[in-house]
This record gives sequence, C-alpha cells and structure tokens, in this order.
Amino acid sequence: MAASAKSFLADAGYGEQELDANSALMELDKGLRSGKLGEQCEAVVRFPRLFQKYPFPILINSAFLKLADVFRVGNNFLRLCVLKVTQQSEKHLEKILNVDEFVKRVFSVIHSNDPVARAITLRMLGSMASIIPERKNAHHNIRQSLDSHDNVEVEAAIFAAANFSAQSKDFAAGICNKISEMIQGLATPVDLKLKLIPILQHMHHDASLASSSRQLLQQLVTSYPSTKMVIVTLHTFTLLAASSLVDIPKQIQLLLQYLKSDPRKAVKRLAIQDLKLLANKTPHTWSRENIQALCESALHTPYDSLKLGMLSVLSTLSGTIAIKQYFSSVPGTAATTARSFDLVKLAQECCYHNNRGIAAHGVRILTNISASCQEKDLLPLEQDAVFGLESLLVLCSQDDSPGAQATLKITLTCMVKLVKCRPHLSQSVVESLLTQLHSAQDAARILMCHCLAAIAMQLPVLADGMLGDLMDLYKLIGLSTTDKKQELLVSLATVIFVSSQKALSSEIKTVIKQQLENASNGWTAYRIARQASRMGNHDMARELYQSLLTQVASEHFYFWLNSLKEFSHAEQCLTGLQEDNYSSALSCIAEALKSYHKGIASLTAASTPLNPLSFQCGFVKLRIDLLQAFSQLICTCNSLKTSPPPAIATTIAMTSGNDLQRCGRISNQMKHSMEEFRNLATRYGDLYQSSFDADSATLRNVELQQQSCLLISHAIEALILDPESASFQEYSSNGTAHVESEYERRMMSVFNHVLEEVESLNRKYAPVSYLHTACLCNAVIALLKVPLSFQRYFFQKLQSTSIKLALSPSPRNPAEPIAVQNNQQLALKVEGVVQHGSKPGLFRKIQSVCLNVSSVLQSKSGPDYKIPIDNMTNEMEQRVEPHNDYFSTQFLLNFVILGTHNITVESSVIDSNGIVWKTGPKTTIFVKSLEDPYSQQVRLQQQQGQPPSQQQQQRTAYSRF
Repeated sequence: MAASAKSFLADAGYGEQELDANSALMELDKGLRSGKLGEQCEAVVRFPRLFQKYPFPILINSAFLKLADVFRVGNNFLRLCVLKVTQQSEKHLEKILNVDEFVKRVFSVIHSNDPVARAITLRMLGSMASIIPERKNAHHNIRQSLDSHDNVEVEAAIFAAANFSAQSKDFAAGICNKISEMIQGLATPVDLKLKLIPILQHMHHDASLASSSRQLLQQLVTSYPSTKMVIVTLHTFTLLAASSLVDIPKQIQLLLQYLKSDPRKAVKRLAIQDLKLLANKTPHTWSRENIQALCESALHTPYDSLKLGMLSVLSTLSGTIAIKQYFSSVPGTAATTARSFDLVKLAQECCYHNNRGIAAHGVRILTNISASCQEKDLLPLEQDAVFGLESLLVLCSQDDSPGAQATLKITLTCMVKLVKCRPHLSQSVVESLLTQLHSAQDAARILMCHCLAAIAMQLPVLADGMLGDLMDLYKLIGLSTTDKKQELLVSLATVIFVSSQKALSSEIKTVIKQQLENASNGWTAYRIARQASRMGNHDMARELYQSLLTQVASEHFYFWLNSLKEFSHAEQCLTGLQEDNYSSALSCIAEALKSYHKGIASLTAASTPLNPLSFQCGFVKLRIDLLQAFSQLICTCNSLKTSPPPAIATTIAMTSGNDLQRCGRISNQMKHSMEEFRNLATRYGDLYQSSFDADSATLRNVELQQQSCLLISHAIEALILDPESASFQEYSSNGTAHVESEYERRMMSVFNHVLEEVESLNRKYAPVSYLHTACLCNAVIALLKVPLSFQRYFFQKLQSTSIKLALSPSPRNPAEPIAVQNNQQLALKVEGVVQHGSKPGLFRKIQSVCLNVSSVLQSKSGPDYKIPIDNMTNEMEQRVEPHNDYFSTQFLLNFVILGTHNITVESSVIDSNGIVWKTGPKTTIFVKSLEDPYSQQVRLQQQQGQPPSQQQQQRTAYSRF
C-alpha cells in the first residue's frame, strides 16, 4: 500500500526530479512485471508522462518494446491500455528504432481467435500507420477484416483503413474499389455505409484516384437522398476537395446549390459549416458569383439560425482577398455604387437585427469592407459601420451574459480595426466608449477599457479633458463591492496611464493610491505598477513597488520587487534632465546609475536555476552600459572646453596628414566613443536575436534602443570624424511606418529631430566647434528624456520554447574525454527535442533548427611541429527540420592532430519568416585523439634506429589494400 502511494506521488511530480531516465523506466518495468493487474495497468498508463519527460529515442524504443510485450501476452484490458498510450504518444512513434521487432510483437495477436483482441490489434496497427505505411501484411489483414462477421472487428478495420489510406498511396489505391463495392452493396447495412464513406476523404494522393472518389460520392449523393447519407457524403466530398485542391470551386457551387434548393435544415447547416471551412482554407477560390449567391440566400432565408451561419461565412470572407474580387467592377459593365451591392445591403440590414450574433457579423462585414476597400464610393460605409458598432456597444454593455460578452468582444475588435485604418473616426468612437463606460456592466467595462487602451496606444486620442471622467469612475469602482472590481481597477488604471503618458499629476497618483489602499489586494497593486512601468510612469511604479516589498512570502520575490523599485527610481532620476544644462545631466545620469547598480544586484539575487531571468539581466546590463556611454560622451564633449586643441595642432595635422589632429585630443576620444556605441548596438542586436519567445512590442523596444545607439554613433561620425562622407539617406525616417505605442512615437520624433539638427550643422560648419559638441549633448539628453518603457516580456513570458540536445557518443563523466584514433573519423550524432510551454507558436514558430559544430585543439600531446590551421579545427553547419518536435543529424569530424580537442555544438532556430534566432543551448564534449597502434610502433622503432621487420614491411606494403 505504501509503495503504491509512493508511486502515485511520483506520478504527481513530487519525487521524480532525482530519477534519471533509466531509473524511471526500471520502476515502470517493475510495475509491468507485477502479478497484479491493477499495478500493471497503472504502470502502462504512466508511460506517456515518461515520454514527455525523457523524449529521446533510446528510452522511447525500450519503452515501446516493453509495451509491445505486454500487448502480446496481456489480456484485452491491458491491450486497450497500451492502445490508448500509443494513441496519446503518436508523435513519439517515429523515434522507435526497432520498428520490425515492435510490429512483430503487436502483429502476433492478429491471429487470435478472439475477435475483440483482433479488433484492438487492428486499431493498434491503424494508430501506428505513420511508421509502417507500406507493410503489406497489415494491408492484407485490414482488407480481410473488412469482411468479418463481427461488428467490433469491422469497425476497427474501418478505423485502420482510414489511417492507412491517409498515409499510403498504394493502400488507398488498392482499398478504393473494395470500399466502393461495400458502400454500393445491398448486403452492407446503412450504419456501416455511413462509417465507410469518410474513408474516401483520404483518396487524394493523385488526380485519378481523387476523380474516381468524387464520381462515387456524386453517385451516392443522388442515389441515397436520406438526410444522414447526404450529410456524411457532402462532408466527405468537402474534405476530399480541400485536400486535393483541384475541385474546390466545383465543391463551393455544389454546397451553394444544396443551401439554396434543399429544404432540410440539417443539410443546409452542414452546407454552411463546409462553406465556412472552405472560406477559411481557400478564400481566393471564391468567385464574385459564389459570394453573390450566398448573399441572396441570406437575404431570403426566414430562419435566423441559418442567416447567422451564412453571415459567419461572409464575415470570414470579408477579411480576405475575396472581398476585393467582389467589389472589383466586371469588364464591360458600368461600375455600380457601393450601396447597391447585395453584400452591403445585407450587412446594413443585419447591423440592427434583434439577434446579437447576426448584428455582430453585419458590423464586422461593414468594418472589413471599410478597412480593406479604399474606393471613394465605399467611404459612406464608414459611418454605417460606426453607427452599427455604437448601437451594438449600447446593447451588449448592459448585459453580462456570456453571449453578450462574446458579441461585445467582436464589436470592440472591429472598433480597434476601424480606428487603425481610419484615424479620423477615432474621436467619435472614443467618445461613445467613454459615455457608455459609466452605465455599463463591470464585465463589459473591463473589455471596454482594454479597447480604449488599444486605441490610445495607436493614436493620442484621449485628451486631458477626458481624465476627469475616468478619475470619477475610478473612485466609484473603488467603493463598489463586485467580484470584477480588482480586474476593473487594473484595466481603468491602464487607460489612465495611456491617456497621460507625459506625466501623472499628483492628484491622479493620490486617487489611485487611495483606491488601492482601500480596495485592492497586493496582486492588483503589482499589476498596476507593472502597467505604470510599461507606460513610462516610473514615479508611480516606484511608490507601488515600495509598498509591496513587505507583502511577499519569498525572498526571490522580495529581490525581484526591490530590483523593479530601483529601476523605476533610476528612470525617475532621468526625468529631471534639461537641454543645455550638461553638469546637471551628468549628475542625473550618475544618480540613475547608482540605482541601476543596486537594482541589478537585487535582480541577480532574484534569479533561480528554473527562472534565470536572462533577458531581464541582459536588458538592464545594456541599459547601464548605455547610460555610462552617454555620460562618457557628455564628458568628452566638455573636454573641448577644458582641454582645447594646442596652438600647434594645425601643424601636427598637416605633417601627419590626418586632418582630425587639428581638433586635439577630442578626436581620439570621439573615435573611442563611436566604437563604444557601435559595440552597444551589436549587443542589443544579440539580445534581440536571443529573445525568440518575446512579444513584438518588446522586440520593437529592444530595436529602438539599438537604433538610438546607431544614431549617436552616426551623429559622432557625421559631425566630427568624417563629415564629408556622411550619408543621411539610409537614416531618413519612413514617415509612413505604423507606430504601435506612444513610446515609439516619441523616440521616432527624437530620432528625426536629431538627424535634422546633425544634417544642418554638417552642411554649415567644419568640425569641431562648440555647436557640434552641444548638438551631441542635446541629442543624448533628448533620448534620455523619453521615459524608458519596460515591456511585457520583462515581466511575463507568454510563449516558452527550449531545445534539449543529446550527443552520442557521450562520456559517462562530462569532464572525461572520448578516445578516438587519429586515422579515424568520429561520427557525432546530434539529437534534439523542441519543448514548448502552454501556448506553442503564439508569436512565432520554429521552421528549422541550425546546428553548428566546431572543434578546437586544447592541448597537444604529439611532436611539436607546425600544424596547418585546417587540421586544428572542424567547422560544420547543418539545418534540420524538426518533425513532431524531434530532430537528429550526424557530423563526421577529423582529429588528425594528437591531443585533447574541445567540441562545441550550438543550436539556433530559424522561424517561418527565415529569421535566425540564437536560442541555444550550447553543449561541449572533449575528445582525445590517440595515435593508432601501428603508426606508434613504427615511430618507436624509428626512434630506436631499428629497421622494420619483414613482417611489418609486408604489412606496410599491403596496408593500402
């Protein structure tokens, strides 16, 4: 009893950390060998957890072979457990090394007299179809079992046939006729026909097979007009068309025909569902006539549920290329006005429909038309969209049911999209949101606050005059006692921070702090502080972090909050900077650096092995170095006053041929400063490349820091070091680039202003004058006056991706080298597993993994003669695409030079856009290159002055064979 309790604890994750892969497998093996059925079943069902924890082939192969043994000798219940484990662990199947042995053990059960055992084996084979697609014995048994008299076995054979058809072209071609005979045969019961028809969706391996399957389905649709048969056949028809791609336009027409002419609601619903699938998959194949037919059906149907479905398809299409095709005028016909289009009529009619879902789709269609079609005759639709959105907002904000909240989310998303594409509508949209905010339900208020913040981040539309209303509402919420209160306090505080990003007045700070003291818990205060840090309100953030320091239970959390408090204080010090006052600027930077150094010490103390805070530490260290570089630059500029060029500087410049020497020592200092800024820009680039899991706003923030370093280095070069060759073309702003936040907007305006100043000075005056140094100092101050934004990834990791590497051969002890003879090559196998968090691929997905293997000679043990550099190192790179999050490849390495070599394997990731991310990890092993015994013997004999013996001479002569 105690042992079983212990094993359940281990399963829950309490004692399993210290077990390595072999120990964990042995413990499960002990359970499999137990005489008790319960313990055997428990051991079997714990295998998926083991695969998740140790996802490498050597363990998975052993584990599956053990499971196959259990399947071979166990009872049907155990076989069922093994089947479920195999289906759960489908992505690990390709890591089985001894596939033949695994299949042999499983396949032996197919000859059992028990039809249930045969059925489970068929399902097992079907689940393994991805690794044994062309096994003829499996194909033969599936075909045989389709003729069985046992229903359970036939259903299992159908499952296996579907899986094998999806994987194997030969099997699909061979089984197609058999399936069609069974479907058309009078002896086959209808319920069995319904299960057989879906197999035809996998007959897409070549055109002739797809064509014959379509003909069969066409016959079935007309021959068997019963509702169930039509529904299954049509759906299979759609899936086959979606996979084969050729017949999608025909399929859309067929579905529209059924939608229009078939009186059965169930068939109409199925047609709508399949049209939605095709609208998502291939919107470019929808012609104008298809959309027109769908609009006509939606206009004429009396049923709201069907109208809702059709509008759902149209709203999906309205966000794609199909909408442009619909509105492009047909050659030979006069261009019609926008309001005469059926789609527009339908959307306008539905905007005020009493069914919320229909109204939401109507509004979404109008929004998408307004956003994607810029033609003049479509401009009046903007106002229709705004009125529709406002009426839905009023309707849904008063209702806290889940349906109303879902509709409100669609409405608010449309508002953000419309304002982004049509900025002139922002004022009316924001005013309607603010008006409605007072009377709305709390759940709706939270969503509306998110919408307001999203709009205000893109456009500065929240004027100071609106702050009064927001503050009154904040006080009101602080006094309420609803369950949504904490969430609402955070959302509303975010809107207030966004709307007053320049600086928070003391009155606003007092109100927020009062409400937090009265009404909130520590977590709410932390979330508000976090938002203040993101929006650059560092004085508010510092006070909140300070108040939270004593409310946490762990010292890691204490150090984390303390570091955030110090960083906020440091950034607060920089808000007092003033142009042309360089001595106070130096003291402000020094004060900020003092706080940053305290903060980085705290941050290091807050990190743990499981959460090393590497991005945070990297970002803060770079900020410290950047501030030091800025401080150094101001000191260098001041040195023109304290240490002007000597009287003979011009003569020195003429004799040395270096014109910069006439500026005195400042020229060398500026050169060092420029190199420092370029080095910082490179380091910011490295931080960017290592942040694969960061959200786009955080990456943009890092990019802006990098651009500020490049800007200053360019300004130094253009003003002082090389004014003649300075080019301003590559640094000119895009102007049209869409700005995502207030911080980015302010940084871009500083960049443009600094470039204009530098360019005008560069044309007017020769270097170096006080104007040049003043321009550089003012550029530094202007950059530092923009409050730094600590973005989401600094606080929160929404996507988590890591790579685990395994090298073979690998030594038992990591410090121990692997022995290799110098006349042989080492075959290094690199295997890897990609591990994800709870939201894989949220921001970007891994397309391929780039593996870089390099070796360096560490210590030489052979004779000390000159070695060609090519023989001392190995440098190789390979790109592999992970399949089911697993990849493996091999490298052949030469170690001609005797001694110890250090091999480093480093992995980086390439995303779906082809961008390389240096995610790591880096693994190192040591190899000792030894002299082969024969060469060693010959060398020793030569050293002793003995001629090689006859036998050795013969061996030498034949050694080349």
